[in-house]
Amino acid sequence: MLKLPASVRVLERGWLSSNNILLHDAEGFALVDSGYGAHAPQTLALVGHALAGAPLGRLVNTHCHSDHMGGNAAIVRRYGCRISIPIGEAPLIDAWDEAGLYLSFADQRAERFRYDDAFAPGEVLRMGQLDWQVLAAPGHDMHATMFHAPEARVLISGDALWENGFGVIFPALFGREDAFSETRATLDAIAALDVKVVIPGHGRPFDDVGAALERAFRRLDGYEQDITRLARHCVKVMLTFSLLEKRALALDGLCAYIDSVPIFAEINRRHLGMSTAELAEYLVADLERAKAVARIGGKLVPLVSA
Repeated sequence: MLKLPASVRVLERGWLSSNNILLHDAEGFALVDSGYGAHAPQTLALVGHALAGAPLGRLVNTHCHSDHMGGNAAIVRRYGCRISIPIGEAPLIDAWDEAGLYLSFADQRAERFRYDDAFAPGEVLRMGQLDWQVLAAPGHDMHATMFHAPEARVLISGDALWENGFGVIFPALFGREDAFSETRATLDAIAALDVKVVIPGHGRPFDDVGAALERAFRRLDGYEQDITRLARHCVKVMLTFSLLEKRALALDGLCAYIDSVPIFAEINRRHLGMSTAELAEYLVADLERAKAVARIGGKLVPLVSA
């Protein structure tokens, strides 16, 4: 059985919202990541129950994708806490760059928020009675960070490492040539740490770090050998994410939906070369085979947990 420090509590979520990590000390709580905007009421309920009336002093984001920062505005309205973000994300948040934040570009949503400070790799954040080293984690997001507590041998990895993979390497699909090597460097950095437990951005905390890294490196090797594998994976992930939020899409409107969302068109243009109808047919058939979706009453519905 995994054993985390008493000051660390993980609120495991599904795939629409990232996990929320509460870190407790004498001054109150810090929260790592706030989930997706559509889940903000659920996030507030979960966090409120865990706090049990205690103050929330700080909200920290591993990176600024919608499933990790979408609840920021709701959290700060409720608790009046400070918000801290990775320094590389600050220009995107300052400008509220919906393309750079993969919001309008990917048919995702987040309420605009203001942050109080930004942290950089190499700094140390004191949260939950532990010193957390801020580590760069480029790949899925080139400005992403991880938090490592050497004393407790715990890593909060965000989307840099899950038990079975990692977050989609978006920059590689849009012309960032070093994104694969940066992802490899991030995995190498994790491998060099003394880590007993990884708390990922999605999925349960895990302790077989070596096996998870082996799976991650194997997946990365496959993407480097054939980027279309990453492209196919990405469009499936993005459609599934949309279904988790919308709960269903009309099958006869799927082509129109794909045409309306820029990320599908851009990945298709760069890497897949299908017609919209071919792309829609591929997505539905492949996700059905994976038992991720089903056709019910003329609609496409998700079978995975939100």
